[in-house]
Amino acid sequence: MLPAVRLISEAAEVAARRHKSMLRKGRDNEPYANHLAEVANFLAIATNGADAELVAAGWLHDTLEDTETTTEELSARFSDRVASLVVECTDDVSLPKAEQRKRQIVDAPNKSADAKLIKIADKISNIGARIRSNPTAEQRADLIEYTDWAVQVVAGCRGGNAYLDETFDDVVRRARASL
Repeated sequence: MLPAVRLISEAAEVAARRHKSMLRKGRDNEPYANHLAEVANFLAIATNGADAELVAAGWLHDTLEDTETTTEELSARFSDRVASLVVECTDDVSLPKAEQRKRQIVDAPNKSADAKLIKIADKISNIGARIRSNPTAEQRADLIEYTDWAVQVVAGCRGGNAYLDETFDDVVRRARASL
């Protein structure tokens, strides 16, 4: 296995390159890699830097869903654990979005403890990106819908890390106060 710093650095490079042409939802023209960096950073803070594989999986959590990356490639390049966590956090994109969202709510309590941490970090990042001063009606509706859904997903993920639970509660408070 790669040393911790190399594992995280290589995961960051792969994630950034594979998502290079994508832009983030919620923030105008922000590179998608910023979302991946934010998720990985939340996980690094939550574990005080003690779990390089978890942080690497945070960087890579959307690669199977959004790119041509394969599970086998992640396993060979990083580790079986990193690949397994990414698989666990990947939606079945062949399903309609409403069904994907419903499955996230239903499946959340059955995820591994580490996949739950990634899910919470992902929702914190995504809600935060949707908070705007003076939102349009469409932005307001998106924030309400996404936040209400994320609260349901995270309900099945709570209890594994106080920092992430508190940070999620804070971003939900900020989102609702911005409306």
